[in-house]
Amino acid sequence: MTSPLIIDIAGTELTPDDRRRIAHPLVGGLIYFARNWHDRAQITALSAEIKSIRPDLLICIDHEGGRVQRFRADGFTHLPAMRYFGDLWSSDASDAQPTGATRAMDAACAAGHVLASELRACGIDFSFTPVLDLHHGASSVIGDRSFSRDPRIVAALARCVAHGLLRAGMQHCGKHFPGHGYAQADSHIGHPSDDRPLEAILADDASPYAGLSATLTAVMPAHVVYTQVDDLPAGFSRRWLQDVLRQRLGFDGAIVSDDLSMEGARRVHGKAVSHVAAALLALQAGCDLALLCNQSLGDGRAVDALIDGVGEAYAAGAVSTPDAERRRLALLPRGEASRWEALQADPAYRHARSLLPTA
Repeated sequence: MTSPLIIDIAGTELTPDDRRRIAHPLVGGLIYFARNWHDRAQITALSAEIKSIRPDLLICIDHEGGRVQRFRADGFTHLPAMRYFGDLWSSDASDAQPTGATRAMDAACAAGHVLASELRACGIDFSFTPVLDLHHGASSVIGDRSFSRDPRIVAALARCVAHGLLRAGMQHCGKHFPGHGYAQADSHIGHPSDDRPLEAILADDASPYAGLSATLTAVMPAHVVYTQVDDLPAGFSRRWLQDVLRQRLGFDGAIVSDDLSMEGARRVHGKAVSHVAAALLALQAGCDLALLCNQSLGDGRAVDALIDGVGEAYAAGAVSTPDAERRRLALLPRGEASRWEALQADPAYRHARSLLPTA
C-alpha cells in the first residue's frame, strides 16, 4: 500500500481525529510546527504516541536554522541561518588559521549533526533541509536561508550539512528545485515566475542538484512557474520532475511536494484548484509524497477531503506511484537515537556544538 500524504495536527496533543487520520493507510507522514511544541518532554511523548499508532510514519519538520527553526527552547541549539556558513566561506583567514572555506565546511557539517541529533532525541525523523536556492538578492522568502549566490559554494556546503545529518542517522531534502532564489514573489502568498530558458536555469540555480545527484535523499520542488520550460509550477510539472530531475539529472530519491496550501499551488493556468486537485497534480507529475500544512486547524475538513479524494483517485486508477513507498520508507532514520541526557554527554555532539556561533 502506498502512503503518499503528509499532514499536520493542530495542537500539542493528539485528538481523536488526529489518531484516526494518522492511522489511515494513505497517510505516510506528519509535519510539526511551533504550535505543536510546549517543551522537550511533551514533544518526545507526542512523537512516541504517534509512533505507537503508526511505527512507519515519517515525523517531519522544517528545521533549517535561522528564522526557520521550529524549536528554540528547553536546550535546543539556536542554529545560524545558512548564510552564516556562506559568509564564513568568504571570510579572510590568517596564516595560522584554516581557510574560510575549510572552516565553513566543518561548521556546516557540525550544524547538520547538531540539528539531526537534537531532533532525533525527541523522536523526530526528518527535517526539510538544506535549502539549495541561490541568493540573487530579490527573494525575501529565501534571503539568508541561502548559503550563497555561487552554486558551487551552495553545493559544497549543502553536502556538508547532509553529511552531518547522515552522521546522526537522518536523511535530508534539497529544496526548492530547480530554484526559488531568482523569482521575486513569495509562493506562500503569490504566484512567482521565472522567465529564463531551461539551459540557463540548469547552468545556474539548478546546478547544485546536478552536483548532489548521488547525495540527496529527497528533493522538494518549487511552486514557481518557469515560463520558458512549462506553464505549470515545477511541483506539478512532468517536464521538471520526470524529464529533468529523474532522467537528465538521474535522481532516484523521494520527491516531496511543497505545502499544497500555499498560494503558489492553488492556481493552475489562472484557475483556482482544490487541495485534492493540487495533490493529484503533484502525484501525477512525479511527486512521491504530497504535503498539506495547516489544514488541521479548525474542523480539519480539508484534511479529510484530501484523504478521501486521493483515495478515490488511487482506486479509480487515476494516479499510480509504484516506487513512492520504497522512497518514503528510505527517508526514515538509521540507527538508534540517543536520549537527550546521553546526547549532552556525547563528545562528538559537544564538539559539533562548539563549532557553531553562540546565540
